[in-house]
Amino acid sequence: MARICDIYDIINSAAPFDSQMAFDNSGLLVGDRATEVTRALICLDITREVIDEAGAMNANLIISHHPVIFDPIKSLSSQDPAYLLARNGIAALCCHTNLDISPVCGVNVALANRLGLRNIRPEEAFGEDCVLYSGELSEPMEPEEFALHVKGRLSAGALKLLPGDGMVKRVFLCSGAGGEFAPYAAMRGGDAYLTGEMKHHEALEARKTGLTCVVAGHYETERVFAEYLAAYLKKRAPDTGFLVSRAESAPFTTV
Repeated sequence: MARICDIYDIINSAAPFDSQMAFDNSGLLVGDRATEVTRALICLDITREVIDEAGAMNANLIISHHPVIFDPIKSLSSQDPAYLLARNGIAALCCHTNLDISPVCGVNVALANRLGLRNIRPEEAFGEDCVLYSGELSEPMEPEEFALHVKGRLSAGALKLLPGDGMVKRVFLCSGAGGEFAPYAAMRGGDAYLTGEMKHHEALEARKTGLTCVVAGHYETERVFAEYLAAYLKKRAPDTGFLVSRAESAPFTTV
């Protein structure tokens, strides 16, 4: 049976924890490295619902994308996820920006694969804090057609479209909150840019470039990593059960 440290090492070999950005707090945030793992539950966010789900399936490790502890803790209540994890003997291994940039099993690689892109590669020209990836569609699409393609592949309830000037073939993407990188995508010859969040002024800047932009939601663009990472871990720790959370959901609903 694999221990937490074994699973940590598997992830670390593909998405080194020391590659995380300065603001981040990725790593083993709750629990003991030597603990043997009964089952591991993979999710985007560690919420009360996910912790209850882990307990019901006898999982003593939760692997999340977003850190369950991000800012310095000044107090803990009985409703805080970190408190609930410790009380229930469930460890938390959180893989945030180190997993965003990983070319092996990262969030953006998972997103690009979900869209069916070809020639997927990281765009490293803009520094270590830029997590842009690019790829190509098998056939060019109209902007509206591309948006519907994204909506279907991500099972998104709704998305925002900023139509560009031409057909979409080469796609740049950044899961989660990546609106600031749209100009880089245009500079690198992208036809379209996909991200989870984009501020108003970022959209105005992107519109000047003629780039098609699709904003599909933070949850929707990052949630895809869970199945991708589960499959990766199952091959390397076959005696451990890796399950994808079914209890979590997007914080927003569409009306």
